[in-house]
Amino acid sequence: MEKFFKLKEKGTDVKTEIMAGITTFLTMAYILAVNPGILSQAGLVGEKVFAATILGAAIATLVMSLYANLPFALAPGMGLNAFLTYTVCMGMHKTPQFALTAVFVEGLIFIALTACNVREAIVNAIPSNLKKAIGAGIGMFVAFIGLQNAGIIAGGATLVQLSDSWFRGPALLAMVGLVITGILMARKVTGAMLLGIIITTIIGIPFGITKYAGGSYVPPAPYFFPFDFASVAADPFDFIIVMFTFLFVDMFDTVGTLIGCATKTNMVKEDGSIENCKQALFADAIGTTAGAIFGTSTVTTFVESSSGIAEGGRTGLTSLTVAVLFLLSWFLSPLFLSIPSAATAPILIIVGALMMEPVVQIDWKDITEALPSFLTILFMVCAYSIADGIMMGILTYVLINFLSGHKNKMNTMMWVLFVLFLIKVIARAASLAAAAA
Repeated sequence: MEKFFKLKEKGTDVKTEIMAGITTFLTMAYILAVNPGILSQAGLVGEKVFAATILGAAIATLVMSLYANLPFALAPGMGLNAFLTYTVCMGMHKTPQFALTAVFVEGLIFIALTACNVREAIVNAIPSNLKKAIGAGIGMFVAFIGLQNAGIIAGGATLVQLSDSWFRGPALLAMVGLVITGILMARKVTGAMLLGIIITTIIGIPFGITKYAGGSYVPPAPYFFPFDFASVAADPFDFIIVMFTFLFVDMFDTVGTLIGCATKTNMVKEDGSIENCKQALFADAIGTTAGAIFGTSTVTTFVESSSGIAEGGRTGLTSLTVAVLFLLSWFLSPLFLSIPSAATAPILIIVGALMMEPVVQIDWKDITEALPSFLTILFMVCAYSIADGIMMGILTYVLINFLSGHKNKMNTMMWVLFVLFLIKVIARAASLAAAAA
């Protein structure tokens, strides 16, 4: 291990790396309960998604460990699983197979883009303030979903309102879990999110909210190639929009996380590049492709990797430990699937809060930057669609900057995105007009 992972060169040892891996796993293991819960609402089977989540995370993290030798862990990303369920399947009325086909194609494109060294160039073409707004907007969207899943927020005469039952039953349990998890995180307890889920789940037992799912402890089988290319051929435009949104959001999520975590480990070189960045991006692309094959949403680098880095993790041995722990958890599916949504909703709210950090870095004094950024965040929540939030942000950014004389802020890629989203708006308007006629 010393020779392969270069432990001494990185100033670490086996014990430190393994403890760092355990810490990282504990802080991100909540995804094993949350991801099946979200994707099952899209029509997928929870047990199969549980297995797919483990396999996608393990494969991607193994590539990160053995190929990139970096202490970062990967799993199906929060926000992107919500996009698949609530926007693509529920909002656009597409099948989960249609959505997973888009994830699969996105992964293949990511592999090609990474191999050709153009992935970073595409990321650099998007204005910095919009990138930050997208991350913050997804955070708001995820938190809003958490409030709904808990029954704290419900539909009403004012579109949405505080639920009449927010002070009892599952909603009250979720509020208690939110406070408990918040206290654990404030006290910097290792695995605070996972512990919060466990404690909230236990509290729900005597109230009949937590119910044992039952079933075998034999590892459940995942899906295998759950794709529907026939529906893609029947509706290629929607497919392109969905696939591009997965591509777009995943790109920013992964690169932003890599930069943030690498900064904490002194892996950022003098020219601003990240050590083994290309290999790390391959891990993300391969994980996304494999995850789709087994039946889960886009796999991305988890910001929770920073917890293991804080414990001293510096090499791929940390991520190797995480991958092994994911595979071991495959034998515990009945326990994870017994966790009620009231116990996972607080995590969605807290993750949403953590994702808001980039909003303070947006240039709110420049209206050409502030307005598109604000609309990106606002429309993700109010339109209940990550895709529509991104669309409004890009359309507004291009129009306000071009018409106010800031043509130098535009680039070819932004114009390509503008045209794609403009076509989407025109197509939607034409469809509504045809339906009215």
